Amino acid sequence: MRLIIGISGASGSLLGYRLLQALREFPEVEPQLIITEGARETLAWETDLKVEDFTALVDVVYDNNNLAANIASGSYPTDGMIIVPCSMKTVAGIVAGFADNLLLRAADVCLKEERKLVLVPRETPLSRIHLRNLKEAADYGCSIVPPMLTFYNGADSLERQMDHIIGKVLSRFGLEYSRFVPWQGR
Repeated sequence: MRLIIGISGASGSLLGYRLLQALREFPEVEPQLIITEGARETLAWETDLKVEDFTALVDVVYDNNNLAANIASGSYPTDGMIIVPCSMKTVAGIVAGFADNLLLRAADVCLKEERKLVLVPRETPLSRIHLRNLKEAADYGCSIVPPMLTFYNGADSLERQMDHIIGKVLSRFGLEYSRFVPWQGR
């Protein structure tokens, strides 16, 4: 399985890092990474992690300015894409078809080729414009998985909250993350 992982400039780059760590559980998955300039800046503000910490966890790293990369073409087979965190600027670019960088072009390719595209939007509160764009993204076939808090599964730490979101995201690709605790029912 070949997955494109996009990390945009929204708050929450740690969630993207945690996803890349989780993917190491799945040797059948070949993660390919795009990190935007905004993500690089946010990473420095929010964590002690370096870009190299992210790139060490993947098989392929792309320059976001390289619109000639293989993932910019529908003839290059992938199983889909996850953008985590996904900025509202990125959501707007996706729904407008404004593919002026590789992250947006790869998302555009996923849509046109009817591949899975999972967005983990990071913004709060959501304006009407954000909500409209997220609805349009869903109408175009994107899965929207906002990183919302959960409490039914004993997620009493930041790590467990992130594991829950990552489990939800990976389930869209049929991957069962070992740290995900689903609802057990009563």
